[in-house]
Amino acid sequence: MSGNDFKILVDTVENGVRHITAAPSGLVCSKLIDFDLVDGRIHNLKYLAGCNGNLQALGALLEGATADFAIERLSGINCAGRGTSCSDQLSRILRQVTRQN
Repeated sequence: MSGNDFKILVDTVENGVRHITAAPSGLVCSKLIDFDLVDGRIHNLKYLAGCNGNLQALGALLEGATADFAIERLSGINCAGRGTSCSDQLSRILRQVTRQN
């Protein structure tokens, strides 16, 4: 599977807050992933659709975590043999947007 199986829809910076909205791969249940990066740390992570409780927990656990930490922990997580997952998609998005800096 390609590393670019998602699409960045919004990537803006205002007052030091980088806001990202991305559409993950069609292989996963979530439809949008939305978050802020401040000094390389994740804030306000939200998913549209998907396993609601698990994805809310992921957002709570990653609040204030570094992008590098999330990439390391979430990269390669496979859901139901799809070759990716909602959390793996976040790691792929983070990898792309942090390398653009």
